[in-house]
Amino acid sequence: MRFPPTTLTPAELELREEVRAFLAAELGDQAGRGVGVAGPHNPEFSRKLAKKGWVGLSIPKEYGGGGRTAVERFVVVEELLAARAPVGAHWVADRQSAPAILKFGTEEQRRRFLPAIAAGECFFAIGMSEPDAGSDLASVRTQAVRDGDGWRLSGTKVWTSGAHLNHFFAVLCRTSPADGDRHQGLSQLLVDLHSPGLSINPIITLDGGHSFNEIVFDDVYVPGEMLLGAEGQGWRQVTSELAYERSGPDRFLSTFGLFRTFVEVCGGRESDSVKAAIGRITARYRTLHGLTLSVARMIDQGGAPAAEAALAKDLGTNFEKEVAEVVRELAGLPPDPDATDPLGAALAAAIPMLPSITIRGGTTEILRSVAARELTR
Repeated sequence: MRFPPTTLTPAELELREEVRAFLAAELGDQAGRGVGVAGPHNPEFSRKLAKKGWVGLSIPKEYGGGGRTAVERFVVVEELLAARAPVGAHWVADRQSAPAILKFGTEEQRRRFLPAIAAGECFFAIGMSEPDAGSDLASVRTQAVRDGDGWRLSGTKVWTSGAHLNHFFAVLCRTSPADGDRHQGLSQLLVDLHSPGLSINPIITLDGGHSFNEIVFDDVYVPGEMLLGAEGQGWRQVTSELAYERSGPDRFLSTFGLFRTFVEVCGGRESDSVKAAIGRITARYRTLHGLTLSVARMIDQGGAPAAEAALAKDLGTNFEKEVAEVVRELAGLPPDPDATDPLGAALAAAIPMLPSITIRGGTTEILRSVAARELTR
């Protein structure tokens, strides 16, 4: 397994500076504040990015996108995440739904969804996880049975971020018996989140926030033209989709806002331990930047770096947790939800998030299994 060294070209560096200038003007002093993956759900900001051509960058121009490279998208996304820009509305649609529809969808699906995604007008959620299934997606129990030209969908999905705000999601479901192999008989359906018989139940987190949801399907009708890809090929498609989810800079930047605040507050201390920690963490950020940039370059060269993406995600998400633990130890502050100082508030936001970091997008154990299978071939 190799991560070929690569650097940004002059044109890619110019794009980075353009994005930085835009974010400085839009976000001002709020740039880089807070923790998390994609920032708040803000359709207006998503549409501003779309007008700049920075949503759907890698969607071909014939489908309303920018027709740009995976590396150019990487450059834009890294800056958006480092600035903690409010990109939550279009995040999933841009990161993985659009590439999946482009790769597996029908021409009708591409014409319907891709221009709307690139315009910041159509938002997607993820329909994979289920109660009691953990990270074992092959054990999903949501079923779709034929009803004329369409399907009837019954079951439950959980941890569906943004479902109460978004328009569609791609649902992994069983359309035929497993026949001894649980990876067989799975399909994906593009489901309207406002369909009759579909219920969205909020899951409130410890901090009182509402981003997660439980989705219940009670005999929900899905038109036949909303089958994504080939019937029975859902496992192969989801595996491909997860490569997009695992390979981006979002897998090492969730706690970057906390680190930035720590440097601002504590970086001037005459403490060898603080200086050493800042240097060590900065070097690790640089290394992870290089790894994930290498994955993007491999995609542009026609590769399918699923194992490399899994390994980069494993290294990145474990590092994110380490950042928070180091900052908590050296700052000498409790993670107080009522804190008025920036560092205490950032710690309070980061600590409840830490258990989820190495679960979302595939647990550490799953990721290492993917990498190990590739290494033993």
